[in-house]
Amino acid sequence: MPASSKASAPPPATPPMPTWDPKPVNVRPFPWLRPTIRIRLTLLYGGMFLMAGIVLLTIIYMLAANALQEGSELPVKILRGNFAATSNVCDLPSQTSGEIFTQAIQSCLQHQRAQALNTLLNRSLLALLGLTVVAFAFGYAMAGRVLSPLGRITRTAQRVAGSDLHRRIELGGPDDELKELADTFDEMLDRLDRAFESQRRFVANASHELRTPLAINRTLLEVQLADPDASPELAQLGKTLLATNERSEQLVEGLLLLARSENKIVDKKPVDLAEVASQAVDQTRAEAQAKGVEIRGVRQQAFVQGNGVLLERIALNLVQNAVRYNTAQDGWVEVMTEPQQGCAVLVVSNTGPAVPAYEVENLFEPFRRLRTERTGSDKGVGLGLSIVRSVVRAHDGSITATPREGGGLEMRVVLPL
Repeated sequence: MPASSKASAPPPATPPMPTWDPKPVNVRPFPWLRPTIRIRLTLLYGGMFLMAGIVLLTIIYMLAANALQEGSELPVKILRGNFAATSNVCDLPSQTSGEIFTQAIQSCLQHQRAQALNTLLNRSLLALLGLTVVAFAFGYAMAGRVLSPLGRITRTAQRVAGSDLHRRIELGGPDDELKELADTFDEMLDRLDRAFESQRRFVANASHELRTPLAINRTLLEVQLADPDASPELAQLGKTLLATNERSEQLVEGLLLLARSENKIVDKKPVDLAEVASQAVDQTRAEAQAKGVEIRGVRQQAFVQGNGVLLERIALNLVQNAVRYNTAQDGWVEVMTEPQQGCAVLVVSNTGPAVPAYEVENLFEPFRRLRTERTGSDKGVGLGLSIVRSVVRAHDGSITATPREGGGLEMRVVLPL
């Protein structure tokens, strides 16, 4: 459905598919591995405790080893006598000279000191490991408590993202950095709320102020054209002015609808996409028959949550574009709807001039047509696809445009249930 009737070079065999998706979804294979601030703070607390424990354990081990080393010499020397071993820790000779027995006792004491140091080290490492686990758990709990105001700010921001600008954080507690952030966010919401309210009032006022004079002009021109005594030149001038006035009315309606559809849809109701598409087909059938374009396609029942008037505008704009930008003979438009898992799909495809893949994206910009910058065609005001994209985004959906082999486009609208 390009905005130019001139044919151009055929598209490549596998053209790229530009997609406009307002909510790209990043699927994480392991969502529990997400590096949140809470996890990072926990790792920081636990890591610092572990490092401090290792340093303290090293100091204690060195002090204990030094103390045992200082007392390694026996304060007495055995000269003679009978001896008997009282434990099996060391292998002491029972019958030997005093000097040899003294050396044996010295070796035994050194062995016991080494065992004591090893026991101290092993038990200290076990204690450090247990305390580290406790420190990580305690750090995780404390991080959650400290970051709870930040979670409240995030939840409020998520509600605001759904166009609920009346929400406020109103964070209490000490006057710290988090409260300062929450108060700043509340002030920003106040300004945004006032700005959007002003925009809504402007749209309502502009709707009235712009439509009224155009309606008066149309009435005066129709009255003049109904005068049987009007000269042919005057009648032709009136028809030209009436067509220009009608074009201005369409432009005003399109601009107002485009401004209205830029916001999220809050008041959603179940809407049958098949019924919406059928109504668009019925409204366009007369124009299609006049141009010799066949409208076909199977429309299955598919319910979505949204605004019925805006969804009908999506289907109507796509079908009108498909009819108007078609071939001169043997043209057709296929309108299909089908439910899929978690979404409903509306597909509008048509015959028509070949569209280069690199120019498809320009068709969704306001006042842009195929290889033209501004309006200059009698087929519309250049806002149809811009309105479609805005309304789809307002419904959290996506629209995809694909050039067809041999000419024309396939428009695929995917809306969540």
